[in-house]
Amino acid sequence: MIYTVTLNPSIDFIVRLDSLETGSVNRMTSDDKYVGGKGINVSRILHRLGIESKATGFVGGFTGAFIRDGLTAEGIAHQFVTVAENTRINVKIKADIETEINGAGPVISTEKMAELESQLGQLTAEDVVVFAGSAPTSLGNQVYNRLIPLVRETGAQVVCDFEGQTLLDSLAHQPLLVKPNNHELEAIFGVELNGLDDVERYAREILAKGAQNVIVSMAGDGALLVTPEAAYFAKPIKGVVKNSVGAGDSMVAGFTGKLVETGDPVEALKWGVACGTATAFSDDLADMSFITETYQKVEVETR
Repeated sequence: MIYTVTLNPSIDFIVRLDSLETGSVNRMTSDDKYVGGKGINVSRILHRLGIESKATGFVGGFTGAFIRDGLTAEGIAHQFVTVAENTRINVKIKADIETEINGAGPVISTEKMAELESQLGQLTAEDVVVFAGSAPTSLGNQVYNRLIPLVRETGAQVVCDFEGQTLLDSLAHQPLLVKPNNHELEAIFGVELNGLDDVERYAREILAKGAQNVIVSMAGDGALLVTPEAAYFAKPIKGVVKNSVGAGDSMVAGFTGKLVETGDPVEALKWGVACGTATAFSDDLADMSFITETYQKVEVETR
């Protein structure tokens, strides 16, 4: 079973208007409300791929009920820990420029943290856990230094979709996959990447520190998968980018789900790129028909 852990889920409130004028009354042209959070996005894409998962983390209040109800309506299994405060709302303003206003999230008590740890401590070597996104402010990202080794002690594999020091800390636990983008890779090593050779060089540094597989996503310049055996470059696919929210999560879902299903990292890369690209070209997370259509366009070269 694949489990996804979202410590700080959200309702993503998407607001669309022609332009945003600060200090004035603005009227939206349309809006949408989606169940949000990086791990939750992974579960939603896995469901579209026909791969079973269970979503967990912390939810609370009327906003937490929205998340539970939304996942239930999609047929996605979940086992969240209920907390006292409301789950956050993230506002995404799509106008002439894109602006995000993200909530801080609820306070997580020691007792509620223990409930989640109890859940994760019952996993087995047959399981894979996707840890994705930032933790609530009350916990801080250092909480992953407790949760990841707890899961690894059960024999389960972990996928870690983080940035910066949190990603580096996770490498001590040999994650099945990490997926920095090229800018995050530059920030980690304090360098400027010039071309695929540089990207591959520093991705191999991540491998040397403990990762089993590294995907470096490069937006419109494609993606590079580096494994201990080889490196594979997925060429970019042309299209109109509509949605920057969830594309990376979709790539993680496609790769993880298909790697667990097939054991083939190249096939997993193709599905990861198809899922990520299709979401980038969609208003919300991509549907299966568009993912399948996009998969037919994926071209991968061995380096």
